[in-house]
Amino acid sequence: MAPQRNTGAGAEAELPEYAGHYRLESCLGSGGMGVVHLAQSTSGMKVAVKVVHAEFAQDPEFRGRFRQEVAAARRVSGAFTAPVVDADPEAQRPWMATLFIPGPTLSEHVKRNGPMAPAQLRQLMAGLAEALRDIHRVGVVHRDLKPSNVLLAEDGPKVIDFGISRPKDSELRTETGKLIGTPPFMAPEQFRRPREVGPAADIFALGSLMVHAATGRGPFDSDSPYVVAYQVVHDEPDLAEVPDDLAPLVLRCLAKEPEDRPTPDELMRELRSVAASYDTQAFIPEQRTGGAPAPQPDPVQKPEPKPRRRRLAILAAGTAVLVACGVLASVQLAGGADPAPKSTTGARTSPTASKAWAVKPAAKAGGVPQCAYGAGELLCAQPGVVYALAPADGTLLWRHSVAEERPGGAPVVADGLVHPNIGGGRLLEALDPSSGARVWQRTLPGSDSVSYVGGMALLTWADGTVKGVDAASGKTKWSRPIPGVSSFASIAGSPLAYATRPSDDGSNTQVTAIDPDTGDVRWKARVQGMLKPVGVQGASVFFLSTDWSSGDTKAIVRYSPGTRTSSRVVLPVPRQDAVAAMRGNVVYVLATGGSLEAIDTDAHKRLWHLETSVSRGSVPVVDDKHVYVTAPDGRLLAVDEGTGQLVGQTAARLGANSGQVVATLPEPVVANNHVYAAAPDGTVFAVDSRTPGAW
Repeated sequence: MAPQRNTGAGAEAELPEYAGHYRLESCLGSGGMGVVHLAQSTSGMKVAVKVVHAEFAQDPEFRGRFRQEVAAARRVSGAFTAPVVDADPEAQRPWMATLFIPGPTLSEHVKRNGPMAPAQLRQLMAGLAEALRDIHRVGVVHRDLKPSNVLLAEDGPKVIDFGISRPKDSELRTETGKLIGTPPFMAPEQFRRPREVGPAADIFALGSLMVHAATGRGPFDSDSPYVVAYQVVHDEPDLAEVPDDLAPLVLRCLAKEPEDRPTPDELMRELRSVAASYDTQAFIPEQRTGGAPAPQPDPVQKPEPKPRRRRLAILAAGTAVLVACGVLASVQLAGGADPAPKSTTGARTSPTASKAWAVKPAAKAGGVPQCAYGAGELLCAQPGVVYALAPADGTLLWRHSVAEERPGGAPVVADGLVHPNIGGGRLLEALDPSSGARVWQRTLPGSDSVSYVGGMALLTWADGTVKGVDAASGKTKWSRPIPGVSSFASIAGSPLAYATRPSDDGSNTQVTAIDPDTGDVRWKARVQGMLKPVGVQGASVFFLSTDWSSGDTKAIVRYSPGTRTSSRVVLPVPRQDAVAAMRGNVVYVLATGGSLEAIDTDAHKRLWHLETSVSRGSVPVVDDKHVYVTAPDGRLLAVDEGTGQLVGQTAARLGANSGQVVATLPEPVVANNHVYAAAPDGTVFAVDSRTPGAW
């Protein structure tokens, strides 16, 4: 959304200079609840700040709605929304700051360019289905999904403006006789039974939104909102000009009864059979960057026999990743790595000297490199490419093109092979770490997620089916139903795979731990709170516990499956959008706004606290001396593990597109007395972990 000159009347014509610590620069737009400003944080990060209209600031009902909007936005912050950076719903003029995401709204795009092409429509619908899946998973119903509330960012659509959203069991109810929403995009039940609106209403809105994107009008079109309301409840939608392959799916979304509409997961499965590709940059053709072409399978050939690789029982922290994939179909044994420049300096052995270096191996690919250490190499991913660097000096060792534009995370080393983490991809493949040549490949037409744990790839489906695929051979080892599981994660120090599923009201979480080699459920428990795994110590598993209504992390939960007991360490102050790492008995918690603290889980006390000044940060990484965090501007920070003092930081590396942000910041990587990190300008760099003061 492009900045505009300040508009408005009365009090709104006076542009406030600050909201909290954020300097307001220009007006992005104005709505019924407030004005959205382009602003800058103290560090220079661009944010979008919504400041409520002065006339509503003293209205108790409005303040309640705004608090609810802030809580909803915090809960759903992620890859498909604009993450909340800061907010003050109790200020004289309540405000909320989210990361500024460049790109037009869907409404602006259609007005400027006309209806979307069929390929763009498929990608838009798939992206919004993924967004609604994540929004509904945390118990939020948006209730106002419409073209002006969808941003077309370079990495896919983002759903914004949760001003009238609510939890399913919210006590903040619509007043009798008052309808809230936008009639052309409201579901029949929003007119008939506004107190009973559930997730299916967002699916109806998605159907209406898709008709608008395909035709420039809605499925129920009239100048009168009263006529539109009647048509929504009683008439059949007009789907003329909607592409034939999408029209049946859109029609299902527009079913009059909520139970007849598909779920987001069902939509995603249907779209996989329709879509020929998943190019998230198809939304804004003029902004596309040259990505590497999809690798073409070579003729089937039998590789030279290789010894069975020893299975890695425990992966390093951060190597468990999730990608949207599909049903396993065929295996192909093939080569196909891109040739890498010959090098006389790029040794794969552990470096003896901690030389600092910085390189841009794929500058044209765009995006922030996401890296991991494995097989003696630094393995990184950017849109369209996976590559390996020599840890000693950053020399490019090999490069491998991938079909998808958006990586789902850093490459994973499992069972001695490199596995590209392709978010939303259709292929599961394994590469030789010495050359980048493809060892095996399988097509995936239908699963919902893939997680790498130990020497296995775990694929999940919405109906609870889980398959374990051997990472060394690509063969399915086991398949079984495991109810209540949507995806898995690994925890450093544990050989098990963990799945968490919060209850509908967020009061408790079902935790399931399985053996990835066999699929056997080792233990299952329902633990109080909405939980996110952090680490293990001894026989106990540790989680962050988040308040369902506010989205704030309030405690660290320790669960011991052997005794089936749990205990809690309450944080001194609730933390927004917290991420954490664990070393020994200490959990290091980093929150939005830059608050970093160390919590001793044995003594139940805070050891130290530091305000880092970063607007948000990566998941912390800890060694025996320091805590490392990457910032949105590309800085790498080092904090003394024992005292909490900031002892070093690198220079910012924002690059030309300083206003662009990523939903999840890549974690630093610690190995061989180096800290490896990546920045928004495409740089991968290394510094000596022993001397952060010299960075």
